[in-house]
Amino acid sequence: MLAVLSNRTYRHLFSAQVIALVGTGLLTVALGLLAFDLAGENAGAVLGTALAIKMIAYVGVAPVASAFTERVPRRAMLVVLDLVRAAVAVFLPFVTEVWQVYVLIFLLQSASAAFTPTFQATIPDILPDEKEYTRALSLSRLAYDLESVVSPMLAAALLTVISFHSLFAGTVIGFLASAALVLTVALPSPKPTKPRGVYDRTTRGIRIYLATPRLRGLLAINLAVASAGALVIVNTVVYVQAAFGLDQQAMAVALGAFGGGSMLAALTLPRLLEAFPDRVAMLGGAGLLAVGTFAAATLQSYEWLLPLWFMLGLGYSMAQTPSGRLLRRSAHAEDRPAVFAAQFALSHACWLLTYPLAGWAGATLGLPATAMLLALLAAAAIGIALVVWPAADPEELEHSHHDLPADHPHLSEAGGPHRHVHAFVIDDLHVAWPGRS
Repeated sequence: MLAVLSNRTYRHLFSAQVIALVGTGLLTVALGLLAFDLAGENAGAVLGTALAIKMIAYVGVAPVASAFTERVPRRAMLVVLDLVRAAVAVFLPFVTEVWQVYVLIFLLQSASAAFTPTFQATIPDILPDEKEYTRALSLSRLAYDLESVVSPMLAAALLTVISFHSLFAGTVIGFLASAALVLTVALPSPKPTKPRGVYDRTTRGIRIYLATPRLRGLLAINLAVASAGALVIVNTVVYVQAAFGLDQQAMAVALGAFGGGSMLAALTLPRLLEAFPDRVAMLGGAGLLAVGTFAAATLQSYEWLLPLWFMLGLGYSMAQTPSGRLLRRSAHAEDRPAVFAAQFALSHACWLLTYPLAGWAGATLGLPATAMLLALLAAAAIGIALVVWPAADPEELEHSHHDLPADHPHLSEAGGPHRHVHAFVIDDLHVAWPGRS
């Protein structure tokens, strides 16, 4: 898997991702402490609102930001967005009112909503080989999982010698280091074949996404992932400390079991995807999530929670890590930022639904009913994925162009007069999937 790091451009981008993730992890810890400092016993409400603002920024800003990526070189855009995130983090230690936290979090997460899809869409351009790209996706998943473990440990160590306000300095350093690493490499910036209006650029990614059967299936799988993931992220503390009467250390171990399962899946996915299609692997992972979430409704002890959370971690990584391969297959290079932005926005819209559902249901209906409700949602999502994502999903499709003149350049390039076969994606010449209106 590490062989992909021999590519200098990817190595620098991956290093930038890891450093920025550590900085973001420190921000998460510091933000929790800042909320308590400002709001005391109402800190939970402050953090909940901040998370909601984060999701709203992700859902609303990503498609709009993608409309402007084609007009700016990608490297310049990524560097500027890192600098914006660093500048916002500089101000966080000096806030004195809760509303100031909300404003700064919206600005920071809006920059992240523009940065992340653009960054993700650049990787397939610098790693055109599918095996290398699959390894890169697994490394990225590992980075996210390790960050969730390393950043809290690093924050705990730093808090023994500095105040929590100083943790924000680590966030600033992380974003500045990320910008510096991006500056050291040249990045491709594919341009559209023709100029487009603002509305076309803003909605293009979502239109391509929703017109592509495998991506509609991915959206359903996103909902299954968010259903099970919300149970773990929102209610682990309730299971461990309220239901089983254990301490914070036990909660950390439980989350570690979930992360361990996710990392194991990420390590094995490159080989798994050589033997099985993406659809089989992703639906298998989603199935693990649905079964595990159903099982959580019957949890009676902490000893059973640990292997169950490990299983959920396996399914979590299996279901979502290959998504980049689907996005890469489903768009031309110039449309990838828009399609990755659509995935970013739509997947976070699923979390925007399941996060409050997990929290509200857990508080009012109890944990067993909450787990059952989320499991049913995950199972329904899998059923939708099975229907909208055909088992036969070839890259090349036979289709017709009766609307094009016989001498159109596309017909001669594709090797046929009107009906021909080539790698099919939604674009200006292919506005609907073959066999669909």
